[in-house]
Formats: sequence, structure tokens, C-alpha cells
Amino acid sequence: MEHRQLGASGLFISEIAYGNWLTHGLQVSDTAARQSIHAALDAGITTFDTADMYADTRAEEVLGHALAGIRRESLEICTKVYWPTGPGRNDRGLSRKHIMESAHASLRRLRTDHIDLYQAHRWDFLTPIEETMRAFDDLIRQGKVLYLGFSEWTAADIRTAQQCADERGLTRFISSQPQYSMLWRVIEGEVIPACRDTGVSQIVWSPLAQGVLTGKYQPGQPLPADSRAADPAVGGFMRPFLREEVLRAVAALAPIAADCGLTMAQLATAWVLQNTNVAAAIVGASRPEQITEAAGAAGVVLPAEAMAAIDAVIGPVAERDPGRTRESSPHPRP
Repeated sequence: MEHRQLGASGLFISEIAYGNWLTHGLQVSDTAARQSIHAALDAGITTFDTADMYADTRAEEVLGHALAGIRRESLEICTKVYWPTGPGRNDRGLSRKHIMESAHASLRRLRTDHIDLYQAHRWDFLTPIEETMRAFDDLIRQGKVLYLGFSEWTAADIRTAQQCADERGLTRFISSQPQYSMLWRVIEGEVIPACRDTGVSQIVWSPLAQGVLTGKYQPGQPLPADSRAADPAVGGFMRPFLREEVLRAVAALAPIAADCGLTMAQLATAWVLQNTNVAAAIVGASRPEQITEAAGAAGVVLPAEAMAAIDAVIGPVAERDPGRTRESSPHPRP
């Protein structure tokens, strides 16, 4: 497993990060989750990403239980705050109250005394950015959080927050967690340039476009009954990736992957890692063999001809519009 430096910091994270959105506490048993996490550890993955609101806080509990007994210094545990975690009006957002209370709750669920990377899960339009930044900075000074990140912020959000930190002597952000894949390239227009300018790296989610880039969904064929796309709870968010022209383009990736000696999932994961501003790709798993396969994308350098062939096939159907808002992502809560 290869590791990359995260933003303008001394922290290194594994190129493949294990994420448990939509799996732990929801789709798979706790036993299967533990098996997948241990397979990730066996593959050399050290970075584990979750969030307080995943599975109504259950995802953090499952991850904390599975990682219990593993040498803490060998792990980078990442979680997030913003979305509601309770019925109260203050059980959400990036207010000082919610950040502090959520951080302590995450520490309990994760069975740890510190969070390596604490991320603002969205931008909060109702809380002054200085209040948010000071709360995060206090957690840093208390040793409960080591580094800061955010998820799905715009370029303007990023520059505003970093300027606030600089002007007030507060801790800066070092990571961004956006959606990014061959099919969803929105961040290339404005977010990545803003991040390069402000010392931020990407930890990207959905590099497989919700599984579409594995080739499991074939053009002209019905959706597999046991697939995520067929699930009424989440399938609707995948519709932009299930158009016939998209599925035809994805099917044309198979020979490119074969020529590179990779599975289609490995090709898709390796593709996002070719971007030098990407520090890691988050991959989930419901079975151990899925994370073992994903780990095979680490350290892969795709030849220029393969990158060109991918762009020729996928480029015309990829979403690139930098004007898209944060809420127009196929799924608003990664």
C-alpha cells in the first residue's frame, strides 16, 4: 500500500481509504463489517473514514468496535460533523455547541481519545465561519482532533475559511472530501485549483460512481435485483449514472482495463489517483474480497495512452459543469 501526504501537513494517509457510508449499520452485518475492516488492514490500508450521521450514528460504533485492539498510532481515523444526529434544533450544523458535543460523542463511539481528521460535512450558512473555526481550533488545542477537513465545499467556501483561519491565527484545513470519478469531474473546474492554492488535498468518495464503473450494470439489461441501483432507498441517486449512453461508455472500458492488467474497479480507482491533488480514494465494501481487490489499485501508474483512451470513451458523458451546486450531486450526503 502506498501512502500520500495530505495537504500542507506532515500527515500521510493510505492511497486507498476504507469508508463505511451505506454499509456498516445498514447493509451488512457487524460480522461482515469486521471481516471487511480486517481485510483492509491486511491489505495495508491505514485510513478509515466515517461520519457521525451514517446509519444514525451506528457506523461509527461498528468501526470503533472493529478497530479495537489495533495499534492506534498505526491508524488514521476520520469522521465528520454537520448533519442531524438527534431531534433537537442544535443537533445539527457547525455551531460551537454541535461541534463540541458531536466530537465527544464520536470519540465515545469510535473508542478513541482523538480523531485524526475531523471534517465539516457541509458548509453551514447559518453559523458564522469564525465560530466554526474557533470551535475546531479548540478541539485541536485540546488534543482531541489532530487535523481538519471539509466535505463538498465550493471554491468560495474554501477560500473564505482558509482566509478566516489565517487572519485569526486558527488551524487551517488540509483536506477536502468531494465526489470524484471518471463520470463525475465537477471538482476539476474550480475546487481543485482552490485547494492547490490553499494547501488542501482531496480524499475522494465514490470513485466507482456508486458501483457503475465496475461494469455490473449493462446497457439494455435490467438492474440486478440485489444491486444498490435496484434499492429504492438509494437507487434514485444513481440515475445520472444509469443512462444508456453512460452504460455503453462504461462497457467500452473493459478492454482498456484488460490491457492494463486491472479489473474495471481497479482501473476506476487508479484513474482518480492519477490526479496529483488526490491523496486517497475512499472505497467501501460489503465483503472482504471487495476491499482486497480495491487495494490492488494502489501504486498503479496508468500509461498516457490508457488515460487518453479513457477520456475518449468516458469524457463525452462525464459531468464536468463547475456551476453545479453542492446539492446537485447524485447523492447529497456522502
